[in-house]
Amino acid sequence: MTQVCIAAYVYGVVQGVGFRYNTQHHATALGLSGYARNLDDGSVEVVACGEQPQVDKLVEWLKNGGPRSARVDRVLVEPRGTADYQGFSIRY
Repeated sequence: MTQVCIAAYVYGVVQGVGFRYNTQHHATALGLSGYARNLDDGSVEVVACGEQPQVDKLVEWLKNGGPRSARVDRVLVEPRGTADYQGFSIRY
């Protein structure tokens, strides 16, 4: 299968609630690479690369609210050029 990459911007109560850690755990379980990082506007950027079905599962999880401690108001997803990330990391 072909590798795809997306960038998802997650808005709501998503900082200070373990969102990046839970996203890293979920993405790693799906076999994805990329990263999650907090943005200055209070949102979280998630870049995920992998097989299309697994990327879709992560996006669905994000849109369904992510971890229970978070409150997701909206998720904007856009395609990204493929990149060679080593695992799924949390960026600061």
